[in-house]
Amino acid sequence: MNLCEMLDSNARKNPHKDCLRVQGKGYSYHVVKELAEKAAALFRSQGLKKGERAAIMSQNTPGFIIAFYGILKAGGVVVPVNHKLMKPEVEYILENSGSKIFLFDGSLAENAAKVASPALKISLDSPAKGFPHFESLLESAFSFVPVEINADDLAELLYTSGTTGKPKGCMHTHRTVLMAGITGALAIKLDEDDRLLMAMPIWHSSPLNNWFGGIQYVGGTTVMIREYHPLHFLQAIQQEKCTVYFGAPISYIMPIQMIPNFDQFDLSSMRAWIYGGGPIAADAAGMIMKKYKSDQFYQVYGMTESGPTGTTLPPKDQVRKAGSIGKSGLPGCDVIVMKSSTEQAKPGEVGEIWLKAESMMKGYYQNPGATAEAFSGHWYKTGDMARIDEDGYLFMADRLKDMIITGGENVYSKEVEDAITGHPDVAEVAVIALPHPEWGETVGAFAVPQRARGWNEMPLKAFLRVKFARIKFQRHLNSVDPLPLPPAVRSLRTNFRMNTGKAGTRAR
Repeated sequence: MNLCEMLDSNARKNPHKDCLRVQGKGYSYHVVKELAEKAAALFRSQGLKKGERAAIMSQNTPGFIIAFYGILKAGGVVVPVNHKLMKPEVEYILENSGSKIFLFDGSLAENAAKVASPALKISLDSPAKGFPHFESLLESAFSFVPVEINADDLAELLYTSGTTGKPKGCMHTHRTVLMAGITGALAIKLDEDDRLLMAMPIWHSSPLNNWFGGIQYVGGTTVMIREYHPLHFLQAIQQEKCTVYFGAPISYIMPIQMIPNFDQFDLSSMRAWIYGGGPIAADAAGMIMKKYKSDQFYQVYGMTESGPTGTTLPPKDQVRKAGSIGKSGLPGCDVIVMKSSTEQAKPGEVGEIWLKAESMMKGYYQNPGATAEAFSGHWYKTGDMARIDEDGYLFMADRLKDMIITGGENVYSKEVEDAITGHPDVAEVAVIALPHPEWGETVGAFAVPQRARGWNEMPLKAFLRVKFARIKFQRHLNSVDPLPLPPAVRSLRTNFRMNTGKAGTRAR
């Protein structure tokens, strides 16, 4: 089976059942299939050939889903783009992927208009002046002619940042994406009666492949809200009777902190609360369970390269093993912890997490060197260091990769350092993770100014705002001279914690 056949099967079995629900409006499986085929015909008429890439930069909208399936039905490869990225970041992804079409949410037209790319630009959902409008074009699209698609054909290029500073495209086939969805469905026992709340950005690999893919595989319904907001999150669960939700830990904490009448919302329809991108401590886990009146919480761990697929910490272990990512791989996935390239770690020891999975990427797009470096045989070397406790549970210890996780988003230090050193007032810079009480970590920069120029951080901050997404923008920018050597750089994080009284974690 491929992803297009999955949609077709659901449309045959349950044509009138809601595939999507957005702002109280339903889109049946039959309607989604019909619109996706119109979209496929449109893309083919615009020159998209089998195997060619088309990028989508959008928030959670029906247009994203229609375009997603339309690209696949045209035989193309979907390139999801983070809608928070800035012009240089978007340009790099479009150029590296060789995208022929660039679909963007109409609300992002100002940013999209600045992006230099030969790709055909089309606005999604809301019209954008000066650009063709996707929904309008569908009304006059050519007739759909099916394209032969194999399970091993590429379906997605998912871009993930790397320690070299430039994102790498993870190549996923129809088969690997399907397996990521099947794994998600098995992990929490999804079925056709489930209603998934999609409040996290759908262009992220886990919302898209594990949870949207999982709910599509079983023929359930996805309830979408355009962008996460703590009030809209609670309202959607209550009004739509959602049963499953996936989000970063902060998305559970914010409603408790920000919505005065939190306790008045009826969340009783929910049967599975899933979180990833960071741990929840034992005290916080107990508080959240009490407030949400549920003990059905699951932590999941994985990475874009694996589909994502990895491990889960089930409800029974949330408090007893708080902070752990679980003890074994999910169905279709195997996990080991390696002290060296040949020796596995034992209880009480620390090693690097290696995993292999049916949903593993085929490699990094046009980057065989990085692909070879990332694998040992069929095992993917995650770069995450874990300690094994006496019961076999894994606890994150450190990262070999120089990565910061802030609010569930991955930020690589090298990428930020490269941008900062592009400013003429900066001689050297070190970017590190600093603890944050709500986001887990935040970005800190320690820069050495050019002596002849002096130091003024305001022009530097203005320079950086147009370079990359807000999540990568350092909240703490400090002048130092000289730059500390690597061991001392690591101590800056410790000193920051001691001076501010803020505690943080480094679990993924």
